[in-house]
Amino acid sequence: MEDYTKFKLKRKEELDAVLADKNDLFVVACNKCFKELDSFDEPECGLFEEIAKEQGKNIVGSAQIDFLCNEPLTSKAFQDLIPQDAKNVFVISCGLGIQTMAGLLDIPVYAGSDTVTVDGYHGMALTTTLCEACGQCYLNMTGGICPVVDCSKSLLNGQCGGAKNGKCEVDKEMDCGWQLIYERLEKQGRLQELLDKPVELRDYTKVNHKFVSEYVKSVREERYEGYYGGIHPTEFKELSEHIGLVPFPDPVNVVIPMSQHAGAPAEPIVKVGDQVKMGQKIAQAAGVVSSAIHASVSGTVVAVEPRRHPVSGLDSLAIVIQSDGKNTLDESVKPAGDIDSLSADEIIEIVRDKGIVGMGGAGFPTAVKLKSPKPIELVLLNACECEPILTADHRVLLEYADEVIYGLKAMMKASGAPKGVIAIEDNKLDAVELMQAKTADIENIEIVVAKTKYPQGAEKMLIKRVMGKQVPSGGLPMDVGAIVCNVSTAKAVSDAIQLGMPLVERVVTVSGNRMNKPGNYLVKIGTSVKDIVNYCGDVKGDDVTVKIGGPMMGFAQADLNVPMLKCSNGIIAVETIVKEAVECIKCGRCMDVCPMELRPLYFTKFALEENWEGMKAQNTMDCIECGCCEYICSSKIPIVERIKIGKTAIREGK
Repeated sequence: MEDYTKFKLKRKEELDAVLADKNDLFVVACNKCFKELDSFDEPECGLFEEIAKEQGKNIVGSAQIDFLCNEPLTSKAFQDLIPQDAKNVFVISCGLGIQTMAGLLDIPVYAGSDTVTVDGYHGMALTTTLCEACGQCYLNMTGGICPVVDCSKSLLNGQCGGAKNGKCEVDKEMDCGWQLIYERLEKQGRLQELLDKPVELRDYTKVNHKFVSEYVKSVREERYEGYYGGIHPTEFKELSEHIGLVPFPDPVNVVIPMSQHAGAPAEPIVKVGDQVKMGQKIAQAAGVVSSAIHASVSGTVVAVEPRRHPVSGLDSLAIVIQSDGKNTLDESVKPAGDIDSLSADEIIEIVRDKGIVGMGGAGFPTAVKLKSPKPIELVLLNACECEPILTADHRVLLEYADEVIYGLKAMMKASGAPKGVIAIEDNKLDAVELMQAKTADIENIEIVVAKTKYPQGAEKMLIKRVMGKQVPSGGLPMDVGAIVCNVSTAKAVSDAIQLGMPLVERVVTVSGNRMNKPGNYLVKIGTSVKDIVNYCGDVKGDDVTVKIGGPMMGFAQADLNVPMLKCSNGIIAVETIVKEAVECIKCGRCMDVCPMELRPLYFTKFALEENWEGMKAQNTMDCIECGCCEYICSSKIPIVERIKIGKTAIREGK
């Protein structure tokens, strides 16, 4: 494989000349990209330090950083990193990294390396920084601003005289590159050094950067909108978004796991032979972070035994109820009043008693969220449904708009939040229009339209997009004054208060390009996935993967004899994708798309080495397992699987 390293250390003779009148150096080296990830220590940094020390230079510190050209991450990495006694910074990277550092720092920045190319082609980063890889680098002369790419005429020897108000006469939207160079060098006391230089001549047979510039310009705005990272997978929403909700036929039996929420599994309070009614509590919460569970049908308890769980794939305690086909309601199912007559604590107790949990996938008990120990300024309803294929939340907005708004108001009162927001992606404009009309006269509820991007619906991304706030590492939404809930959860809160109905059914999308009859259904909790798939005409072909959830974060099912849970928002059938992983080539794409601004390439390497401390140091626990890195991975590495292994090891203290 070509070792496409993009840069190499300058020759010793060149470095001696640049170093001659400089001291108190800080050295920054970029860990090379486009190579197999087999080493973290690039040799150039050590070689440079040896050359500098031979000249008696004082090195005040050094740092090795991944992808210096990734300006958002580099700027964070260098906050307070360079000591105050550093007078000069030497950068060992390609031209992109050198320019990025020069733009971030006030002290002089010098190139310790030369950019190299493969067949005259140079890589690019989605930043405002460009490099033509001309092999005639002028950055040391011009303070880290490239006259080739930052001057529209690519002049090498000063201004042309055509600048007006700091803008170029050729491109009035472009700053005069040479004026920027003069201002930076004057600020650093280096302008005379430039003026004393001999006239430079350029070889125009070298490659041109402009084909890269146009592409970068076209994607940059989209690339960073709302939050860093993210991807745009094919959505396939059209398969089911237009299909209205219908009740799924009542199952003959339901299998209701005791573990279908975050926290401790519920404890059964019924036994084999008991007659139960729909909405009757059949298991109680086993602690603060747990949830009550209710019968989704009326009938007879025929088993309390381990059954296969759709998330873990292991056997888990479940209550099996044989339906009598009557759906007789329990006496406890009755309206609880209205929001105005209920106190905040009463609403929270209703939510807890009715077993309501987050229905977007995580299943966190909603009552625990609402009883926040910190002040809450905003209840944020997630209606983004950013996972491809799924349309359940979309249909909830269209068909239960009033209930969603009612549930939001209840959660605002319960949490003390003065404001509510419903965030909807712009691929659901019919839902946007409906919710805007429904909330037009409600002053403290706002509809926010977010540009479609995955994983927009992840709570930390949504908070950043809507509130402009960053949830701290290891923190929770309440740390920035927010509670985030799914729209289906809001609908469930409404049902609990207005009808007295516990969470015993939910809206489920059944779709995918390998599902014969896609649709959206109101499904009883505990219904068999196999029965649902069969009802929808089964799947097309043999090379099919069935997942509960979406294609990015859903759980693949080897056996369809598993039940639907409170947080199961979809069943999808997609083509099986066989990946043959190869070694990481350190292309950096996973870092570009990680919405948590992490470095997934390290997770894959450390997991193989069982270096759990290394994974912990790289903030693996902050990963939301969205799958963006795996989706974009050039080497087809099962990154999320390795991340989960690492997280488990860290939790177990290995």
